[in-house]
Amino acid sequence: MRLLLALVFPWLQFFTIGRPLAGTICLILQITIIGWIPAAIWSVYALSQYKTDRKIERALASRG
Repeated sequence: MRLLLALVFPWLQFFTIGRPLAGTICLILQITIIGWIPAAIWSVYALSQYKTDRKIERALASRG
């Protein structure tokens, strides 16, 4: 669901992962039609990094 959100509303996805400053910058970028594609790519990349960080946190928590 977050992937679809990252493609349709890239700025909103940043707020769901706790990065409001990046979400604001992404909204400014998304306002222009040309900036929509880079904003969506940035949002999908940030989402993948978020998922990776969560997996690492879970692995370290179960280990210790």
